[in-house]
Amino acid sequence: MNTSSQLCKLINVDLGERSYDIHIGRGLLQEAGKLISNLAPKARCVVVSDESVLKAHGETLGESLTQAGIEFSTLAVPAGEKSKSMEMLNSVVEGLLDAKMERGDLVIAFGGGVVGDLAGFAAAVTRRGMDFIQIPTSLLAQVDSSVGGKTGINSPHGKNLIGAFHQPLMVIADTDVLKTLSDREFKAGYAEIAKYGLINRPDFFDWLEKNRDGIFSNGAALIEAVATSCQCKADVVKEDEKENGIRALLNLGHTFGHALEGATQYDSARLVHGEGVAIGMVLAHQFSNRMNLCDMDTVNRVEAHLKACGLPTHPNEIPCQLPPAEKLLDFIAQDKKVSRGKLNFILTKGLGQSYIANDVPSSEVLSFLKETLET
Repeated sequence: MNTSSQLCKLINVDLGERSYDIHIGRGLLQEAGKLISNLAPKARCVVVSDESVLKAHGETLGESLTQAGIEFSTLAVPAGEKSKSMEMLNSVVEGLLDAKMERGDLVIAFGGGVVGDLAGFAAAVTRRGMDFIQIPTSLLAQVDSSVGGKTGINSPHGKNLIGAFHQPLMVIADTDVLKTLSDREFKAGYAEIAKYGLINRPDFFDWLEKNRDGIFSNGAALIEAVATSCQCKADVVKEDEKENGIRALLNLGHTFGHALEGATQYDSARLVHGEGVAIGMVLAHQFSNRMNLCDMDTVNRVEAHLKACGLPTHPNEIPCQLPPAEKLLDFIAQDKKVSRGKLNFILTKGLGQSYIANDVPSSEVLSFLKETLET
């Protein structure tokens, strides 16, 4: 590998015969062709990406694939959350079939979380399952959505309600590509990094507070933060691949966050996923405090850190008129963590002490939402 990629870190997601590696470091996009050809020497590839990623990084990936002797074509989808739709899924699947892709060929998801979710789901359903590789280009995708096999699209009823578990063959996370992210997208991705500390790694949250500047300046601390986040997720996925237990902890902040995203009709001009997660994590800590589970010092510390990173922490920071609390509760009731009609939340007993709270009273949630929207 070239000099810049010597800083590469390797994380293994241990799932037995379906185990795979996450390559993390600088300059890895130039090495993608070699990594892919070593894994699947004779496969043809279709690169699924969006226009902005192709404009910024498509040439680099294309040269790498060509130099490795890989035959490939490209499918471009519109950028943004609205591409996680049934219409766009059909478009990608038909594109794969038009390209005469066989089950031994590869789909390359080259983009942020939206592209990864969409392309991964298309791979899962085309020819009853094709292999795919994740090359995430956003911070959020590198530390969260590209790892663990969750793929899917949105429904008018809620976020990610249509999908499948479909593990990639490999993840290639080049931190150099993050330099082209907008400040807003980088900050949104950071929310998912902070989440791992708040779930069960208070030592990692301490480290994040001390190393914020190094992370946001794309220094060596960024690679460490991405690698630690991926290791945290890999450990959870190993224990609970299909989210029948502890994997639900990874949804800290997502129940409130998904409801807010649904309320904005998935309009990324108003709210992107990581911003929803940031607000959701603060709300989860505030609600935990309301339920006498978590002290106010912890709530204030979490809110202060996310604010210091430039993230929104309250629904009133979303630039739109939100629906009433009752409508937000309807979105929450459609959440995937609802079981037998009972509301399940990820709450916390303190910093890094998150747990799965079953059968949370909807009346308490509604009262909390009403008070929150009024402040």
